[in-house]
Amino acid sequence: MPQIPDNQPDKRRKPLLILEFSSLAILLFSMGWFSSQSSADHPISPAWLLVPAFASLGVFLSFIGLMYLRWVAAATDERRSRHKVIFALLAVTLLGVWVYGIGNTWISLNAR
Repeated sequence: MPQIPDNQPDKRRKPLLILEFSSLAILLFSMGWFSSQSSADHPISPAWLLVPAFASLGVFLSFIGLMYLRWVAAATDERRSRHKVIFALLAVTLLGVWVYGIGNTWISLNAR
């Protein structure tokens, strides 16, 4: 009976990579489109900024998911609890940076 090698990639890796790169493509496309559409006379609607905001959230969440697979799911049992603590701190920090950036952008748009 053939043995399956231990180094086979996790089944969650491919969807996370697809999400990350498609979100990155949407983010870059929307930023390029916004720069060509907006001018001093006709600014774009702030509602359109939800597109890059959700795309950047997709990039962050997929990055965090891939980081989980790499650090926590692949860790040995005796080191897994330490890896979970470090992963949780990094995930909260990354999501905090995202919330801070989106919040500051929204506040600066409403301050005009």
